[in-house]
Amino acid sequence: QVQLVESGGGLVQSGGSLRLSCAASGSIINIYAMGWYRQAPGKQRELVATVTSGKSTNYADSVKGRFTISRDSSNNTVNLQMNSLKPEDTAVYYCNADILGRTIFSRTRREYWGQGTQVTVSS
Repeated sequence: QVQLVESGGGLVQSGGSLRLSCAASGSIINIYAMGWYRQAPGKQRELVATVTSGKSTNYADSVKGRFTISRDSSNNTVNLQMNSLKPEDTAVYYCNADILGRTIFSRTRREYWGQGTQVTVSS
């Protein structure tokens, strides 16, 4: 079984910083893209940032210049450094990964999601 476990959420004042981490574990053969999404109350889940296995990154316009995504392929982790946080960044943040996993009889490539971590930015 493959799972993603997030950490690092919390409460911070406007202008502050937080760092989110996500670790993938289990029967993993390869990890392709990894990323972060977020969902605010009453809104749809939206992309925050992604990073490919080749370290190419993509950001939502709303976080460009403030957030930085990085990954460490040696330990299957992806991080999101969030600076200059704003109240509108308040949401549950979810880790996402495209993973080729191994079962006893086969290989399966699919998307996995973490359980989510709350980020709250006070004004």
